[in-house]
Formats: sequence, C-alpha cells, structure tokens
Amino acid sequence: KVEFVEPPLGAVVGERVMVDGFVGEPATENQIVKKKVLNAIFPDLTTDDNGVATYKGVALSTSAGPCVAQNKLVNAPVG
Repeated sequence: KVEFVEPPLGAVVGERVMVDGFVGEPATENQIVKKKVLNAIFPDLTTDDNGVATYKGVALSTSAGPCVAQNKLVNAPVG
C-alpha cells in the first residue's frame, strides 16, 4: 500500500519540513545526487504508530505540526 505524506493543515506552501535535533541548510540538488543522500536517509524514514512520518524516530514537521500519512498508515517505510 502506498500513501502520500501530507503537511498539516495551516502549513505554509514552500515551508521547510524539519526534524528536531537536525540543524543546518538543506543539501543542494548536486549534493543529493553526488553523495547519494536519499539512499542514506530512506532506510530511516518511516511512519510511527500514529502515521506520523519520522526520521530516526523523530517526527517530520512544519510550524503547523507533524506531517502524517494520508490514511495514517502505521509503521511503514517512507520513500
């Protein structure tokens, strides 16, 4: 089964999705391709028991709250 991960209601279009404890500027497109960044992070992207998208167990969120799988698909890989 595949579901989209959606930003919370009230999130501003174009707002950066953050993970608490991870700081810094986003990687450039070139860095993502050359360093295979997505291959490194995909194994740690999952949904939790509430369908919230997480990275290493920490919620992906915006200023409006956490990002959640459309139908709250639980304990599933994100990618």
